[in-house]
Amino acid sequence: MATDDSSTDPDAQSDPIPALSDTECEAIHEVELGLEWVQRAQGSLLEFHHATGHGMDHLYRAEELLRDTGHDDLADAIRADLLPHGVVDEDRWSYDVLENFQETLLAETRSLERRVRRELADGERHVRERRQEREWKQRAEER
Repeated sequence: MATDDSSTDPDAQSDPIPALSDTECEAIHEVELGLEWVQRAQGSLLEFHHATGHGMDHLYRAEELLRDTGHDDLADAIRADLLPHGVVDEDRWSYDVLENFQETLLAETRSLERRVRRELADGERHVRERRQEREWKQRAEER
């Protein structure tokens, strides 16, 4: 199988960078960063959801132990007041908050990010970083 020089040269195979103005490139970058931060927020909500669940699991176990030792009034307070309690508006549980976030802001931000990349950069991701990478590689070769 014959190969030309470009198939073995990693710089020759690098992804094309769409012709964009610096401002367009910066706008795409800001949208990508916006999505990354919204995704980080999702991670925080996941942590919140899991921490809340673990806390409730401990309270559930405490209810059982208190009841076993004759402290029914304390066990009843956990059972009636804490375990059914939501984290928002006393009714919405942490999974409700997480699902709502994922289905609204996160989904809409992902959709917009894809649209911006598709309309401005032929769908390419990390255009600014690709430019920077090439500039730094060229600068290194100029030494």
